[in-house]
Formats: sequence, C-alpha cells, structure tokens
Amino acid sequence: MKTLTLLRHAKSSWDDPVARDFDRPLNAKGRRAAAMIGRQLKSLDFKFDHILASPAVRVMETLDEVWNGYGRRLEPVWDKAMYLASGASLLDLVHALPEDADHVLMVGHNPGLEDLTLDLTLDGELRERAEDKYPTATVAQMTLPITRWAEAQSNSATLIAFIRPRDLDPTLGPDTP
Repeated sequence: MKTLTLLRHAKSSWDDPVARDFDRPLNAKGRRAAAMIGRQLKSLDFKFDHILASPAVRVMETLDEVWNGYGRRLEPVWDKAMYLASGASLLDLVHALPEDADHVLMVGHNPGLEDLTLDLTLDGELRERAEDKYPTATVAQMTLPITRWAEAQSNSATLIAFIRPRDLDPTLGPDTP
C-alpha cells in the first residue's frame, strides 16, 4: 500500500508586479492558509518520506509556511516538470517515484493536481468534494493498493482526506464582495 498526498500551493498575489508567473509570491491570506494546513497535517499525524515539488516561488513559499505550522522542515526534491503540469504528466512523475518511498507528498498547481486526484480515485463523497472545487492550499490524500509506484492507475485509489483551508477557518474561504 502506498499513500499519495497532493497539496495545491496557497493563494498567490496578483498585485505583485513580477515579470514571470513562475515568480509570483503568496499573499497574506495564502500564508495564513498554508500555516494552518501545516498545523492540521501535524495534528492528523501525516508523515512523508519523499516530497516532490514545483520550484515556482508560490510553491516554495507555501512549503515554508506549511513547515512553520507542521513544526518540522522537510526538504523536497524540486522538479520543474511539476510546474503547471497536466494530470497525465503528474501521473508519469508518480510512476517514477522512488520505490522505497511509501508516503509521498507532491506540491504543485491546478488544474493538474485536481485532474490527477480525479483520475486516480474511486467514486465517493470526498471525491465529489474534490470534483466540485480544489481550492488553493487544499490537501488531498489517497491510498493506492500497490507495492510499486509504476502500478498506479486510474480509478484505483481511495481518497481518505480532502482538507480545504476554509474547512478549518471560514475566513480562509472565498472572498466575499
């Protein structure tokens, strides 16, 4: 059995004048949400033995805040292939994960993370929530009935957690006009 956890980067700032999308930082709400998600991961005793992350600034800053909340810094493998990757490309990265890693965290972007979640998981209430909306700083954790990552396939995983920042603190939900 393998466990795959997907974390979408936190809310980024569109007000910051950067030359490239890749360099866009988090906004204040995103920083709060990421730290809260880190605290939740710790309280639920989520553990990771391998982390694969996009090197985009907003992902790096998300992880900094998550680790602040988690209380422990874990070092990811930074992979440019994760930057704005499609669900199919992310599945290729899953297939290439180290076999000795049983609990993997992947941190990146939508729509790829949402597409990968929906592709891998079986129907159920949590999957319906993910299908409805996969907001920034949201965590989806699934178990896969496999012994090797290369065996991961569509409609085989069980989504066991889907945690949105607004579920933990309503002020972290969508902005209201």
